[in-house]
Amino acid sequence: MLLVSDYIKEAAADVSLSGFCKGASKVLRDVSASNDYPLPEQLQPHERMAASVAVYSRHHRAVWMIGDCMAMVDGKLYENNKPAEAINAAKRSRIIKATMAEGHSVEDFQTDDRGRSAILSDIIASMAGQNRDYAVIDGTTVAEDKVVTIPLSADDAHEIILATDGYPFLCTTLAESERRLAGQLSRDPLCIDTYQATKGLMKGNLSFDDRAYIRFQIPALTEKNHQIPAITSPAQS
Repeated sequence: MLLVSDYIKEAAADVSLSGFCKGASKVLRDVSASNDYPLPEQLQPHERMAASVAVYSRHHRAVWMIGDCMAMVDGKLYENNKPAEAINAAKRSRIIKATMAEGHSVEDFQTDDRGRSAILSDIIASMAGQNRDYAVIDGTTVAEDKVVTIPLSADDAHEIILATDGYPFLCTTLAESERRLAGQLSRDPLCIDTYQATKGLMKGNLSFDDRAYIRFQIPALTEKNHQIPAITSPAQS
């Protein structure tokens, strides 16, 4: 995630989606090569460095979603979940609920999530689809046909929110997104009921997943606003 974030700071303002994917992938490959670490294609998908990212390109007037991140444009939600995520989350939910019916408590799973342990092999198996069934930055060729692109009209102003999937309910403000997250963690900390996930809130953690949120407005395209920052993005591991 940090490598991709650093690359975004250096990327050319007019970089294309294809150029961005190639550049971000090269950064991961270069780090592997410079540290005598196996190249990404020499590793199994679950062994590779990998990150998902949502990017706004001012030059191309578009949002790019590479991997399981979220965006909201003018109040419309866009998600890009991994194909097997919901299946694995539902399986974990069934396993935990069955075990709790035998007398185990919520707290038991907050120190030892046996539900996640039970689906770990499924998660690893689903990662075989990296850059085939879904796109991700992992040092190999990005499956650009799996990238979600949201074009924005040049004649209108827009409000854009980019976020990681640590927000189960993405809202139009950070405060409301945090409030909804807090409610979820309070009533369903294991994330097996009102929101199903492949992991829950573990003891000592503040939430069930990492999170980033940015909201900004872009004006209609005119000659007066050429100094707007070129690329803005939250990335996640």
